[in-house]
Amino acid sequence: MMSRPDLAARLKALAHPARLKVLETLAGREGCACGEIVAGLPLAQSTVSQHIKILAEAGLVRGGMDGQRPCYCIDGQALESLRRDIDALLSRLASGPGGAACGPHSQG
Repeated sequence: MMSRPDLAARLKALAHPARLKVLETLAGREGCACGEIVAGLPLAQSTVSQHIKILAEAGLVRGGMDGQRPCYCIDGQALESLRRDIDALLSRLASGPGGAACGPHSQG
């Protein structure tokens, strides 16, 4: 399991609609030129590049050059690791006694 700071950094990278759209665009592809990603978002190319950079720094996207064009792909192993860690965290949180011991919330 990854450390809390690493898990938080990856979750933070996912916490933006444009970055989720980038990942959806890349899903199931071997690679994708930056222009194809930009075409799917109502954002400037420079803004999309910043979102890709954040995803890459979090280890969720890998990139390289295809001739003169940047090309990106999802790091499937990193996403699977993240999925397992999120699942483990949520299982621990949901199974703890805290929720059962807490009474109804009063309003007022």
